[in-house]
Amino acid sequence: MAPSVAHALETLARYRANNTRASQETFLKGAELLKSGAAAKLNDEGWAFIEQLMLASIDIGRLDVADRCLQQLADKFPGSSRVEILQGIRMEATEPPNVVLQYYDKLIDADSGNAAAWKRQISVLRRVGKVETAVEELTQYLDTFYNDLEGWLELADIYSSCNLYTFALQSLSHALLLSPQNPFTVLQFAETAYSAGDVPLALKMFLSVIDMDDESTAQEPPRGISVRAWYGIKLCSRRLIRSPTASASKTVVPKNLNKIEELATEQVLLSYRGKDGGGTLSQDIARKWMSSS
Repeated sequence: MAPSVAHALETLARYRANNTRASQETFLKGAELLKSGAAAKLNDEGWAFIEQLMLASIDIGRLDVADRCLQQLADKFPGSSRVEILQGIRMEATEPPNVVLQYYDKLIDADSGNAAAWKRQISVLRRVGKVETAVEELTQYLDTFYNDLEGWLELADIYSSCNLYTFALQSLSHALLLSPQNPFTVLQFAETAYSAGDVPLALKMFLSVIDMDDESTAQEPPRGISVRAWYGIKLCSRRLIRSPTASASKTVVPKNLNKIEELATEQVLLSYRGKDGGGTLSQDIARKWMSSS
């Protein structure tokens, strides 16, 4: 196998493992493999690659390549439910929403346990603005597939987009039950609680993110999710210092709020320092940003 082909296969396999879309690069590398015929020699991995290339082709508008990939998959796996979902995704690119929804309805009628068809249907409903129907379908879906973490996060996101933060928090509570050690889910809960006006609860959850994110906490200065959490801690502690009774919450407020705010300010500014440890323009902007928030 040529080195370029081997490298392309390795890259595409890494994208699949990490759920990385990278549609343009996937298409370029995939088209080269498709032309070389290397994919046909890879058995199961080759078919996974064909599906990956098909989705990337749809993303960048190369429907001709997508159709070629879909036809190969349909010929290899006739009657496959996975191929039926891929057919639906292909239809989403060109067909009217009502036609696509009818297609997914047929798949669900034929198999009420077809979770993939149900989720695609919900995605289309939301995309065309039928939010209430999307919520109804997603709620019914989660009654059947309670352990679907992505489904609960999607429901929380829909509620948040409609400013229904209390309902969003309820959905995120289910997500936390399913994934209690995921700092990103905890961060989303904290930010939603802050938007809902439950500042003590938000502070508690932001602090939990810092406790959970061991890798980021060990870094100097803070990076990624840790910076967002520290900034959330800064906002919450300052609000509670200024208006200690402004938020009716069952969550106990820490007594050392001033020290918590000072530490949060220090950590956020630390993340904007220069490579040599000195101050930077971005650090000055962050300081003004925090003082005006």
